[in-house]
Amino acid sequence: MQTDKELKDLVKQKYSEIALQNQDENRASCCGAGECSTEVYNIMSDSYETIEGYQADADLGLGCGLPTEFALIKEGDTVLDLGSGAGNDCFVALAQTGEKGKVIGVDFTPIMIDKARENAEKRGFNNVEFRLGDIEKLPITSNVVDVVVSNCVLNLVPNKKGVFQEILRVLKPGGHFSISDVVLIGDLPSTITQAAEMYAGCVSGAIQKDTYLDMIKTSGFIDIKIQKEKSIFIPDDILKNYLDGEALTSFKNSDTGIFSITVFARKPSNCEPGNGCC
Repeated sequence: MQTDKELKDLVKQKYSEIALQNQDENRASCCGAGECSTEVYNIMSDSYETIEGYQADADLGLGCGLPTEFALIKEGDTVLDLGSGAGNDCFVALAQTGEKGKVIGVDFTPIMIDKARENAEKRGFNNVEFRLGDIEKLPITSNVVDVVVSNCVLNLVPNKKGVFQEILRVLKPGGHFSISDVVLIGDLPSTITQAAEMYAGCVSGAIQKDTYLDMIKTSGFIDIKIQKEKSIFIPDDILKNYLDGEALTSFKNSDTGIFSITVFARKPSNCEPGNGCC
């Protein structure tokens, strides 16, 4: 079993490599990690192409949903994107919050921060910034953010509860989040859960759906609801790297499911320092 530090180092290394891959390669694999499928072109990500603010060269094809579509971002909001990559969701959020708002992206991979800053600079975006940091310990002041978004990132973090507690800390009272992530119903085979590529591929680091939702509740959030849910089917030509014929058949006939969910939750409006909720 790898330690939390080893897992985070693995993700940082893999995503430094993924940043240099093209979008098609990332879409045809599990979040850019491991082998590409020749059976399925788009395994996890949804298309942003019709969404205002979309910048194609900032889209690395690594998401599993469209959190900004559901995030209820208003003009003038301060928006925080966790695991901001090359800036895709930040630029979509920027189109919604407008010139009066502000968008902050946080990522712990230096090459991703460099790509995002370059993308913002060449477009002349002055009210978006990208900060190098760990989302388990956000480089953000408490109670300053209106909306938090994230796309297929928390499954990569060992301490997910710590991330939700950080989200609660940085949100203003009454603020909310909309997060797309991968969750499970049932158990994955051990050969998948132990595979580094499948952890970096947003699969083996996922936790049970009920556990995920309960973690949000026990962190202090209210008004929790699933805004969108879809099944994720890993194609056979990728699964065969980890499962033999018998194991593959058994897995496909099992009740185990891999899902992308987009979850909304709100910080209580009476959540102030000292009253026990944050």
